[in-house]
Amino acid sequence: MAEKPAAVGNRLGKCMLHNWVEERAMEDVDTQETRTQIQKHGHKGIITMDQESQMESVTTLRANFTPPKGPGVRLRGIRGELLEKHNAQRIREKVNAERNKPCPKTDFCSTTQRDFCVQGFVPLNPGTTQVHDYKSDEAITFWSENCQRIQGATAVPSANVPFRRSALFSTPISERLDEMELPSDN
Repeated sequence: MAEKPAAVGNRLGKCMLHNWVEERAMEDVDTQETRTQIQKHGHKGIITMDQESQMESVTTLRANFTPPKGPGVRLRGIRGELLEKHNAQRIREKVNAERNKPCPKTDFCSTTQRDFCVQGFVPLNPGTTQVHDYKSDEAITFWSENCQRIQGATAVPSANVPFRRSALFSTPISERLDEMELPSDN
């Protein structure tokens, strides 16, 4: 069964809701083609009535705004152009010389070699002034050297052993008054 051309009163397809204005405007144009042709190729004759016309290859921008053309004659002299090229070359070489400085000679000397292995240096170990026994002697630290200046520490019972246990901070004053020598308050 062959399809018939669309008639004036027929609705060709579904249109958008309340788009009956478009359907009425296309009724005159839709008389020549079948429904499948219209759905496949669209309505012919909406934009132009001449179906054989070709699109223009020149845009409006190119037609109205052409690039400016040079005067066709030399505007500067040969000597001025050569002088400008020579100055540009000199400046380019100067900038390249500043940017690409030669690398300094690499010194492969370590810190130990530079600072501790100086020629003519003879290391000397200082001699001992007293005989020390590391097992029984009290260690010398910052706190043992400055124990008299520490605030809030307990009284030192003897200078030889400053950090031994002492109950003087908790002894009542009445019991401490019987002592012959009171510890100094530092």
